[in-house]
Parts: sequence; C-alpha cells; structure tokens
Amino acid sequence: MLLHPVRPPVMAAVLAGAAGAIVSTPLVAVLAGAGAWAGGRALATRRAAARVDAGLRGLADGLAALAAELRSGRSLDAAAAAAGSACGDTAVGRSLLRAVRTPEVAPPDLPGELDAALARTAAATRLSQRTGCSLAAVATAVEDDLRARSRHRVELRAATAGPRASATVLAGLPVLGLLMGSGVGADPWSVLTTTATGQVLLVAGAALEATGLAWSHHLVQRALR
Repeated sequence: MLLHPVRPPVMAAVLAGAAGAIVSTPLVAVLAGAGAWAGGRALATRRAAARVDAGLRGLADGLAALAAELRSGRSLDAAAAAAGSACGDTAVGRSLLRAVRTPEVAPPDLPGELDAALARTAAATRLSQRTGCSLAAVATAVEDDLRARSRHRVELRAATAGPRASATVLAGLPVLGLLMGSGVGADPWSVLTTTATGQVLLVAGAALEATGLAWSHHLVQRALR
C-alpha cells in the first residue's frame, strides 16, 4: 500500500522523550522528542517518496505492457490484465486496470504524482474511445512522459546531493562541539542542562538548528519542484 506513515515518527518521539526524561532533564526530554519526531517524519517522507517513484516506474512498465499487448492483437480486457500484472505494485496495478477498463470513473486517491499519472492514463483511454485513435500509441505517449519525468527527477536529485550532504554535515557540528568540549575536560552538557543560562542557550541552539534544517530542506525541495 502506498500510504504515508504517521505512527513511526510519533513512536520515535515518545521513546526519545522517555529516554531523555530518564537520563536527563524534562527540557532535554522535550527537545529529544521533538528532534526524534522531526527525524522520523523526514525519514517517513523520504520512504513515501521512494514508494511513489517505484509506483511510477511500475505504472510505466504496465503501460508498456498494455501497448505491447494491444499491438499484438489481444483484446482490451486481456491487455489490461497483463498491464496490471506488469506493474508489480498491487495497488497501482488495480488502479491502472480501472483506468483502462472504466476510464470514466475517477481513479483512487494515490499519493504524489501517481494520482495525476493515472488521471492522464484514464484521459488517454477516453480519448481513444471517443476518437478511435490507437490506445497503444496513446499509452506509449503517456509511458514516455512518465519515464522522462522520472529521468528528470533523478537528475535533479543528483544535482542537489551536494547541498543535502552539506546541510547534514553542518547539522552534526553542534554534537561534534559537545564531544570536543568533553574531550578537553569541560562539561558543556552539564552547563547546558543544569544552569538557567545554559538551558536558554540549549533551546536557542535547538531552534536555530531546526530552522536551518527546515530552510535547507525548503530550498532543496523548491529546486526539485
């Protein structure tokens, strides 16, 4: 199923908050929970995007199979069944089957570009039914469009890999600073968690860290769009 996971980030936040409360102060527990939730949310979003990409590749494979089956002379129902099996993902295969057999029915709500791609597939089927043009040719056109979009996304992600890596390295520098301070005999963690000034600095630092990561993510996503 191509669903966006919600529970794992919440569970990560609860576990991190509980661990923070056990080993440190309530303030650390809150910050740890918030950080774990944000990290879990980012990971869940990345995994959901990967599933959407896999679904789009499966849909392109299904359209290729549909066109090949139609050109070989098979009936629309048989070609649609073969296309659904070629998708790999069960939900995408069922949606493609519905878009080809009953294009007048709105496709199910799937995440990301899958919904738009299936809508284009249904529109292509309606166009073929109304005008008599070759459905194989229209399916091939939609397949080519999907593969071109996929190549474009891969190129954009490769181009933004450097900025993403830089943001990750910069995000880890505060932790490195704490480790270096502990290594020279200081106790920065105790200062940050047990003194009023340190707690203010801890909250301010965590807020700046979150703001920097969010802004970096926004810039990368804007470039990808």
